[in-house]
Amino acid sequence: MTIDREGIYMNSFEFFVPTKIVFQEHAVRNRLVEQIMALKVSAIILITDKGVVSAGILKEVVATLDQAGIKYTVFDDVESNPSTDTCMKAFQTAKEIGAGATIAIGGGSPMDVAKAVGILMTNGGDLESYEGPNKFENQMLPMICIPTTAGTGSELTPFAVITIRAKHYKMSIFSIKCLPQVALLDPTLLSTVPPHIAAACGMDALTHAVESFINSSASPITDAYACEAMRLIGKYLRAYVANRENLTAAGAMLVASSLAGVSFGVARLGNVHAMAHPLGGFFDLPHGVANAILLPHVMRFNLLADSGKYRRIAELLGEDTSGLSDREAAKLAIAAVVELSLDIGIPKSLSDVGVTQDLISAMSVDAMKSGNILINPRQTTLKDIESLFMAAM
Repeated sequence: MTIDREGIYMNSFEFFVPTKIVFQEHAVRNRLVEQIMALKVSAIILITDKGVVSAGILKEVVATLDQAGIKYTVFDDVESNPSTDTCMKAFQTAKEIGAGATIAIGGGSPMDVAKAVGILMTNGGDLESYEGPNKFENQMLPMICIPTTAGTGSELTPFAVITIRAKHYKMSIFSIKCLPQVALLDPTLLSTVPPHIAAACGMDALTHAVESFINSSASPITDAYACEAMRLIGKYLRAYVANRENLTAAGAMLVASSLAGVSFGVARLGNVHAMAHPLGGFFDLPHGVANAILLPHVMRFNLLADSGKYRRIAELLGEDTSGLSDREAAKLAIAAVVELSLDIGIPKSLSDVGVTQDLISAMSVDAMKSGNILINPRQTTLKDIESLFMAAM
């Protein structure tokens, strides 16, 4: 730790983002083939979900590959909150064709499965044994990500989050060896996203930015990414939910999602994500919805530890903090998050989306297993997590 001229402590940090980012309208049509050719592989597995197929997005991708004569096999059985069973099925398909690379098309779920497949293809073994940081030796298969939602930022993160169904538990695999080679950001692909999914994904990105900005692992570099992500979300999320064919808003949200992904991929997150994962494991609650409902409650809890960053959050979300004390501005930041959620139709409480109180104890125990608890800005106990779950009910 060092101290700057204003007497503020600055964490020691490292920063590494090797993923190539290509942002362009119609990037699939114009840039995908060259990215694949650069990998110099003979067989590719495309990993996606039924929503991407029904939206016609996969059709555009495979038409581009067919025209270029590129060989591929499609695996489209990825579910929301993907399971270890799904990962193993996709892995078997990849082994059968001798895949030399993966292409993930969709949101975070196909990307998580593609990362798991890439890890298993080069390391073998049992996927569950890779839970935690740096548990496998070999670089995963080369991977190209084509996000069709603006939220997870998984195209630029070293994480894969996979559900163990039998345990109602979401495990996280973490290593820079599972960072994708290419993130192909094409805003034209976001036009078919339903408004409620656009809203949830946008709040997921905001949560990534907020948590990576205020946690104890933040650095000036991750702060820069997080702040620009928050500014773009504050300015464009409402417009994007209102009209997904607004390419300016869609492009801004796609970039914001990736920026937030870079930030939390290095700085990690906090209590919101520690709590959101068991909500997915026990209730199969969409991750973005869980984050959106929990975020203002956790922000209130963390207010005690605020060092002035909440003021910046309020400003980035478009609030005027002039003449306000840091604490007054901090409360305005929380209010801005609540207002944004309401404006875009996020459910108000966990009970509104089917969560029941009887599993709060079990979910709290699972949440406390997350490494994100350790870097939350306010020290957190099991009782605190239980209280936060209750507050969000």
